[in-house]
Amino acid sequence: MISVLIMTKNEEQDLPSCLDSLNWCDDVHVFDSFSNDKTVDIARKAGVNVVQREFDGYASQRNAALSTIRFKHDWIFFLDADERIPSELVKEISQTLENISPVITAFSIRRRDYLNGVWLKHAQITPYYIRCFRPEKVKYHREINEVIKVEGETLTLNGHFKHYPFSKGIRHWLNKHNGYSTMEAQRWIEENKTNMKFSLKKAFLGSSLSERRFHQKGLFYKIPGRPVIKWFYIVIARRAFLDGKPGIMYATLQSIYEYFIVLKTREMLAEQKLKG
Repeated sequence: MISVLIMTKNEEQDLPSCLDSLNWCDDVHVFDSFSNDKTVDIARKAGVNVVQREFDGYASQRNAALSTIRFKHDWIFFLDADERIPSELVKEISQTLENISPVITAFSIRRRDYLNGVWLKHAQITPYYIRCFRPEKVKYHREINEVIKVEGETLTLNGHFKHYPFSKGIRHWLNKHNGYSTMEAQRWIEENKTNMKFSLKKAFLGSSLSERRFHQKGLFYKIPGRPVIKWFYIVIARRAFLDGKPGIMYATLQSIYEYFIVLKTREMLAEQKLKG
């Protein structure tokens, strides 16, 4: 039916539960960035295929996995170790593929993020992701918060998959996003050096979810006071307060992450100015 691709780097904690949720799949692949914990041992003991490659960027790592692994099935589901695929979604994908149009090459699927056991139904900013597709029809771009470009049409499914971004704790989330914010600041500076143009029209009326998200993020980064705007957008506009304390906590963490990007961008620009 479909193959599953899992990207890993030191995922000994989350990988076992992820693999347990894939007992329906007969073709699971782990693409590992040379973990130094028990990730690879866990994967091999579970009988899944393991390929290792030195990490050199999120988009390039994903593209390398898609181009080098020989998948058993025509469709793959791209998964992180802290994500799970419910049986209901598997059933929906199976039924959809039975009569799929050849012009459909990818599925957009809702991801449910959880914090302290609560589904962030309102707080989650981006609920839909392209995760199930024909590997030869997609390519990833942008090395942080990568964007996927699909050759063909994308169909939105009714089901969902689950994501536990705080499974390793708040400290791990902050450490990871500290690294992400450095990459985002560097990316912002590089895009502005090349005078990359972002379109308001494409941000809202773009032909694909990836195109809209790319232009939305590019335009958002030009707005002053982003951390505060982001907090009010999540809490008030998206009604994160309906998710209770986890919703408010998530909004605050996202605002802190945004502030990291602002501070690091300023610092990098100042350093460049000093160097002349």
